[in-house]
Amino acid sequence: MADNNIGGKRLVVGAHYGLRDWLAQRVTAVVMAVYTIILLVSFLTASNFSYDGWAGLFSHQWFKLATFVTLMALFFHAWIGVRDIWMDYVKPVAVRLVLQVATILWLVGCAGWAAQILWRV
Repeated sequence: MADNNIGGKRLVVGAHYGLRDWLAQRVTAVVMAVYTIILLVSFLTASNFSYDGWAGLFSHQWFKLATFVTLMALFFHAWIGVRDIWMDYVKPVAVRLVLQVATILWLVGCAGWAAQILWRV
């Protein structure tokens, strides 16, 4: 009988976060889709398309929070995608680590900048 390594005795190796990342990307995509619908409804029902209108829309605390949650979902979604690119295509460990740290710093910086912009309005 051939040892085909398939079935109940399958040897699973690796990082084991394929399903978790796949699910996280789907959940973050749903968050972004819901926010897009909220933004479209707000845009289509608005009558004031000036800066004051947009500032009025973002003056509501719930809208700031929804925007920030969506941005966090976007950053996490981007992190998973970019990390997978680095893991798949950058083979030297030192270069991959530098790129991953640079990506984390960039995403954290973007999150801080987004918070600063949102709560300044």
